[in-house]
Parts: sequence; structure tokens; C-alpha cells
Amino acid sequence: MSTEQIHAALAALAAEPEADPEKRPEGPREEDRLHLLGTLLAKTELEITAATRLTEEEEIEDVLETLLGWGEGVGADPGLEINVLTNRLQRTALQVSAPEAEELPPGREAAFAAVMTAVYALSAQFHAERGDTEGTRHALSGAEEALIDILQGMHDLRVAIGDAPEQEDEADD
Repeated sequence: MSTEQIHAALAALAAEPEADPEKRPEGPREEDRLHLLGTLLAKTELEITAATRLTEEEEIEDVLETLLGWGEGVGADPGLEINVLTNRLQRTALQVSAPEAEELPPGREAAFAAVMTAVYALSAQFHAERGDTEGTRHALSGAEEALIDILQGMHDLRVAIGDAPEQEDEADD
């Protein structure tokens, strides 16, 4: 998909980014492609969200219908499917981590680690299926570290609401 096609799709969805005639007098350029794709993805996700019913009884049908469309669009390429899932999870992790924040609250930290656990687990499976033992080990180590971060974040959140005592440093013993 070319930059022009992406820009046209955004225009058709009334989500076209505002043109800056000083920076881009000729319109979007090839180096704008990923940024425009991200904008198109956001618009698509917002459209799906708006179309998804928020009742427990019907929401799953909406999600499944969307998933069926997604599967038809991706096709039967398991490598591509894993790549798409990993990219989606990485975007989610970045959004959860609030890159502008100096320090994450413990619940967000745990959520970030949970998403990264999924990224590492998918990566470990991907490497294992290809016989890459070292890659599998590396990904499993990342998943294990992320699991520890999940537990720590959940504990810190319990401490914050008074459900658990703070841990004493081992150096204090």
C-alpha cells in the first residue's frame, strides 16, 4: 500500500491528518508512510470499538465477527499471524507504559509486564518451532522476568490500597 493510497483511505474516513504546507508542500512523502498507517490503524480500531456492543451477552459475538474478518484479511500464513499479533502486543505495551510518564503506577507496570509476557511467550514458541534453542531460551528468560514484574506490580498495588504490608529489604536483616 503506497503513501498516497493510505492518505486517500484516511481522507475517505474523514481522518486525514492536517496538511502542513510549510513542511510538506507536496503532500505526504514515503517517510510518512508508517505514521499514516498508524493513523489509519487508530481510526480502524476506533471504528471497531464504536461498533462493538458493550453488553456481556452480545459483545463476544461482535468481537468474533471482527476476528473472522481479521482472519480473512490475514489469510492462512501462521508466520504472518504471529508477526501481526506480536506487533499489536508491542503497540499495546507501549501504550500501557505511558512513555511520557517518569514512573508508572504499579497497576500499569503489572499490565505492561503482562503484555510483554505474551510477546515473549509467542516469541519463544516461534523460535522453538524453528529449532532455535538459544532464541527460545532468550525469549523464555524475558517471559520469566516479565512474570516477576507482574507479581511485583500487583503486590505494590495491594500495598498502595492497604491489603498487604510493604516488603522489608533483605539488607535490613
